[in-house]
Amino acid sequence: MKIDEEICKLEEAVGRLSPVQKMLLGTDGSVTCLLEVVTGCPVEIETLVQKVVPADELVSCELEIDPGDEVNYRVVKLKNSVSGEILIHATSFTPLKRLEERFRNDLIRADVPIGTILKKHRIESRRDVLRARVLKDAGEMNRIFNVFSKEPMLSRDYKIIRHGQPLMAITETFPYNNFQDKKRVIVETPSRIHMTLTDLAGDCGRVDGGVGVTLDEPCIVVEAERGEGLLVRGDNADRAKVAAKAVMDRFDLGGAEIWVRSCYKLHVGLGGGTQLAMAVGKALCDLYGRPASARDIAAAVSRGGTSGIGIAAFERGGFVVDGGHTFGPGKEKVDFRPSSASAGVAPPPVIMQADLPSSWKFLLAMPNIPKGAHGRNELDVFGTFCPVPRDEVQELCRQVMVRMMPSVMEGDLDNFGNAVNRIQELGFKKVEVGLQHPLIQRLMEEMRSAGAAGAGLSSFGPTVYAVTDSGSRDIESAAREVMRDVGGEVIVTRSRNSGARLRSA
Repeated sequence: MKIDEEICKLEEAVGRLSPVQKMLLGTDGSVTCLLEVVTGCPVEIETLVQKVVPADELVSCELEIDPGDEVNYRVVKLKNSVSGEILIHATSFTPLKRLEERFRNDLIRADVPIGTILKKHRIESRRDVLRARVLKDAGEMNRIFNVFSKEPMLSRDYKIIRHGQPLMAITETFPYNNFQDKKRVIVETPSRIHMTLTDLAGDCGRVDGGVGVTLDEPCIVVEAERGEGLLVRGDNADRAKVAAKAVMDRFDLGGAEIWVRSCYKLHVGLGGGTQLAMAVGKALCDLYGRPASARDIAAAVSRGGTSGIGIAAFERGGFVVDGGHTFGPGKEKVDFRPSSASAGVAPPPVIMQADLPSSWKFLLAMPNIPKGAHGRNELDVFGTFCPVPRDEVQELCRQVMVRMMPSVMEGDLDNFGNAVNRIQELGFKKVEVGLQHPLIQRLMEEMRSAGAAGAGLSSFGPTVYAVTDSGSRDIESAAREVMRDVGGEVIVTRSRNSGARLRSA
């Protein structure tokens, strides 16, 4: 393998690599020594796994031994001994029959870096780098490094060769945003369920209002570093670029390179457009040290003009109720329109924000049917169906205030679910449900029948959510059965009682 060619491919896939990252991926020398030079501190080992196992087919092929031969399997974290920062995660397989007793004893001690062992025993060897790659969803590895779930990882596989035979097979991994030579800001947003708009009658001098829940998954991850001009890459890059330009103009910021590392589908009822715009805005403001609240950023990217749920979810998370806007001649709003057509209208005040019980699970069923109303179509729906009947608004508000809000505070899932179910039949939510594909109503009914305390349509859909505090398998199976002919995705997640997360690298 030509490592320079592999690194070029990596940069095409993930973005620019720093000189240190290139050295870590391509070095044929001691990684431990290189880390000590880079950090100026000794490297220590924390062992996660140390055991002798029989070689499987893959390991035996890599090490050129027989399947079933004993190999030492070791998983370690290489750490900065002063700060405790995890620098590299490494796994290794070593055939025991190729080790002298002293070497073997030091290896099994588990607290000595491999490079140090080789040096101590004056083992003459070479390193053959086999492959370098990007891991875009590394799961447990992201938790080990305490980085966001969708941040990419860089990884390489190599063998240590002695006397023409493999002495070890090693995999080393580290986050893409570590060992960078420029400041980088990474923002991870939640998603949100929009349960209902509360008042699209407008006869009490206010309009809109919203109720929603912040979710852990799906999420959006955005990275930004300073640059010349503006370069945006990744999922929904065009949409992210529009938000970036608006924020740069509003706050007089310099150029940037932005990567959208993870972004769920837009216009499916989970608030992806707002979360993406807010994430880009927050990353840019932090990159340039510009203090800006969530409301400031929302104003710059023209979000929150109807519902404030997405802004509140980004800012603090949890269960959210907002109070809508003043309505009438000379007020904040003079007609009925969605956020996308309400530029210049400030996000509404939040009148309740509370944590949801950690035992509650939310299941999201996202069928492969046409996306929910957006753009001109959404504006037409508001114009056609508003104002909605006053008596329905009155009951809807009663369901929210007398049933739903107290049930959140008391952890009463049954009452919460009952409110969710009734809300589908009232006010503007009834309009949203009525405009859906017939499959949506079936999804809600079957998920309730399978054990969900409540099920409803999020925003204009087509995402249907269900809430439970017990086993979710039957509910998930019911949703998949309903979607069998059209296809779709089911996500099991929980509420996030915190907002967007940010870290600098």
